[in-house]
Order: sequence, then C-alpha cells, then structure tokens
Amino acid sequence: MERASKLISGLRLPGETISAEELVCAAWPHAVGKKIAGHTRAARMVRTRLIVEVEDHIWQRQLCSLSRHIVSNLERNVGAGLVDDLEFRIVPRRREAQRAAHATPALLDEAESISDPVLRSIYRSSRLKARG
Repeated sequence: MERASKLISGLRLPGETISAEELVCAAWPHAVGKKIAGHTRAARMVRTRLIVEVEDHIWQRQLCSLSRHIVSNLERNVGAGLVDDLEFRIVPRRREAQRAAHATPALLDEAESISDPVLRSIYRSSRLKARG
C-alpha cells in the first residue's frame, strides 16, 4: 500500500489543500484498526503530538503501552516526522440519551421479548436457577 502523503503529493494539488492534522486524523482508523478506532477519536495535533480521545482510563492505559507501535503505523501511513508522540485524553461518550430511549420499565419481564415460547421457558428456568 502506498503512503497517503506520497499519493496526495503526487496529485499536484495547489497549495496546502489538506493539512497535516487532517491527514493524520484521517489515517487514525487505518493505523489502529476498527476495534480501537471504535473506542477512540483522533482529535487534533499539537506540533508533532497527536491528541487522541479515549472512552475511559482502561483504554488510556492500554493504548499508552501501544503508543510506539501506533506511531510507527502512522509513520507508515502518512510519512515520518508528522507524529512523534501520542497523548490519550479521557472523554467519556454520552450514551445516556440512547439508554433512556431504549430503557424498559422495571416491571416488565425481559423474557417477554423472546418470541419462541420454548426458549422463553428455558430462559426463565435458568434465570431462576442462577438466582439460587
């Protein structure tokens, strides 16, 4: 795969059409993969440091240990010298609105959502056994 920076520079576009920050942020999902990209967001660049927003301290800690590997992946994708360091900042996602929309009243039995009567019965009996 050809580097994005080499490909873009070969297009002979006038001036600074795409900034280094836009290029790095666009390359973030490819450099880290779908799983990590789903829990993070490349927010902005401060000189050669990429600021990445993460969901919680667990993701922050895990990604800090992978930062050298991620930087090398970014260098392969956008070229050397654009990103020298990563900073992971915790920015919790707002999911309360989604939860409120899908919340079911506490009085309803979740087994009622199972359409198959045999599976619904098996679910209820196993739930009773689990409660002890």
